[in-house]
Amino acid sequence: MLDIGPLELVALVVLAVIIFGPDKLPKVVRDVSRFIRKVREFSDSAKEDIRSELGPEFKDFEFEDLNPKTFVRKHVLDSDELGLKEIRNGFDLRKEMAEVADSVHGRESDPPQGSSGASGATPPSLSKGDSSTPDLLRKREEPRRDERPPFDSDAT
Repeated sequence: MLDIGPLELVALVVLAVIIFGPDKLPKVVRDVSRFIRKVREFSDSAKEDIRSELGPEFKDFEFEDLNPKTFVRKHVLDSDELGLKEIRNGFDLRKEMAEVADSVHGRESDPPQGSSGASGATPPSLSKGDSSTPDLLRKREEPRRDERPPFDSDAT
């Protein structure tokens, strides 16, 4: 109910009793509910007027589709006319990162061997034996207790 928890609801009821008093509270609740009902009726009649003005080809038009998130979810993510699911499933982040690292460092990337990621093989750019370039994806070693961390004056 509008993301209101039970404790907040109790606090609102107590606040309403304090502000309006127990004798006027039922009348206020009745007036507020009547106002909400009239707003809903006005909204529904406006939607029906718009649908009737658009014509019969828009009889299944939903106003919720005007929300950008709903529109994208309905027309792009749910329907696979563009083949997006195939593209999404065929994308291997480790392989792409290895190819980018190889191209940045000017190395020739090896052709993929079998299925990437499932074999557990480490790409050549991620191997620990290559000492010519730093491995940016490897976790850093923990410094010793008495060793001070490196100081970067530009970062501070």
